[in-house]
Amino acid sequence: MIRQPIVVVMGHVDHGKTLLQDKIRGSAVAAKEAGGITQAIGASIIPLDTIKKICGHLLEKLKLDFTIPGLLFIDTPGHAAFVSIRKRGGNLADLAVLVIDIKDGFKPQTIESINILKAFRTPFIIALNKVDLLSGWRHEKKPLLQSIPEQDTGVQQELDKKIYEVVGKMFELGFESERFDRVSDYTKQIAIVPTSAVTGDGVPELLMVLTGLAQRYLEQKLNVDVKGAAQGTVIEVKEEKGLGKALDAIVYNGCLKVGDTIVIGGMSGAITTKVKALFLPAPLSEMREKRTKFKSVKEVSAATGVKIVAPGAEDVVSGMPMRGAGNDLEAAKDAVQKEVKEVLLETTQEGVIIKADNLGSLEALSVLLKEKGIQIQKAGIGEITKRDISDAEANYKNNPLNGIILGFNIPLPEGLPPQVKAITHPVIYKVIEDYEAWIDETKRQMEMSALGLLIKPCKIQLLKGYVFRQSNPAVVGVEVMQGTLTTNIQLMNRDCKILTAVKGIQQEQENLASAEKGKQVAVSMPDVVVGRQVKEGDVLYSHIPEDDFKKFKEYKQYLTADEKDLLKEIAEMMRRNNPVWGV
Repeated sequence: MIRQPIVVVMGHVDHGKTLLQDKIRGSAVAAKEAGGITQAIGASIIPLDTIKKICGHLLEKLKLDFTIPGLLFIDTPGHAAFVSIRKRGGNLADLAVLVIDIKDGFKPQTIESINILKAFRTPFIIALNKVDLLSGWRHEKKPLLQSIPEQDTGVQQELDKKIYEVVGKMFELGFESERFDRVSDYTKQIAIVPTSAVTGDGVPELLMVLTGLAQRYLEQKLNVDVKGAAQGTVIEVKEEKGLGKALDAIVYNGCLKVGDTIVIGGMSGAITTKVKALFLPAPLSEMREKRTKFKSVKEVSAATGVKIVAPGAEDVVSGMPMRGAGNDLEAAKDAVQKEVKEVLLETTQEGVIIKADNLGSLEALSVLLKEKGIQIQKAGIGEITKRDISDAEANYKNNPLNGIILGFNIPLPEGLPPQVKAITHPVIYKVIEDYEAWIDETKRQMEMSALGLLIKPCKIQLLKGYVFRQSNPAVVGVEVMQGTLTTNIQLMNRDCKILTAVKGIQQEQENLASAEKGKQVAVSMPDVVVGRQVKEGDVLYSHIPEDDFKKFKEYKQYLTADEKDLLKEIAEMMRRNNPVWGV
């Protein structure tokens, strides 16, 4: 049997996702005869007959023999819906609608949604919403392609401008797109449908494109066994008055009945329980309302949403796979835990720790991090624990760049030790962006620290008339000509012969650890006699070990032009005796 395609609506906050779904539902209610729209937990099922009434003659133009029973919209707001509904090997959504505000354009969660859709290879179309806000737009009770030519010329031009701004941005992101009626190949171009969640403009066309795409390209994928053991995903776990913990789930294959044994994936092993009761909302009620009334049912078939009451479900977390046990409980257990482990497995010996609020969110974060080449050592569901922090501390000791925990849709913990960094955000895009900024800054600090351990390049001249002691140790006045003079460095002449070291630096009887270019200071130098090994007016250089010189080349972005020139001069002197020195 062919099931309904599962459709999620994604996009940035306030771009009209919920209103657009409400408009679709409202249109379905208006067009319905008895049972024209069915509400399930977290889902709205719009039958094909109802879609045909909403679309009028639009569907006939597609010249398709429709076999799909309708469309199933997942109602959870935002991209949380998408990442929460998963199944083995990817996402449960068959199609997505990306809602973009025609005035606001692309925002962080728009980009995030596109990245997630791209990562999971989910076909999608764009609802370019709020066309009613275009100055001068008139709502006509006509199909969109008849309404647009009857708008004022300025309105038509503004609409085209906005559409091609979207086309341009989508091209930058690696997609070809076009207004839905101008698309030449739906397998290569993303369709853009102008819509208004307020007036209903474009809603029939949106449903037409979704239905046509599902029928033409997804029919084989939608074959299900409505009599077999249920397969599904838990999308939410809620406390229900009088029921206790209840599971909102999407059943995408098979049949689920009261009394069935079901297996749900768990963090520490499969959870086995029996279905005590199944509930659906009363017809046409709004499922997000707390006062929603539910009706008890004996069974549900794919594809639909349902509220499940089952004892022992307290430890279930959203995003987990669910299976009816059928005749083989152990096989069902193995199947769900294998699916969980695919996401939770420690994938590398080194890498970051990641956490998310549910299994689907964790998978989405994992996929997008791996696309960026970011290694993941450990992945888990739920808030950041003391164990996670201890693991991050251990990672820091091996590599400071791995002393970090990345969290999606979870709170930031308090009282972290100084070695451990945590980044959490409800938008994956921001988690990754903040992580990359932290990596850049941490690398810079590490390199600067490493630079501080190297022998600094320095060029000094012994000042004439400023010999305070000739030997044991010699104390003379010097001027720092280039670089930085520091204590405990060796000094060499132009022939690269090491003569002495800097035992101490003083200025006006104050001991200094270093002296910069232009300063005149007194320096104590052991093992030399002024007038023999060194003379007034001599120019001396700090002796740079070859390994230090190579490190300076690695970190040259942190060196001043003066330091680079001096290092070049020292290298040229050293290469008189060894042509490959420092190469």
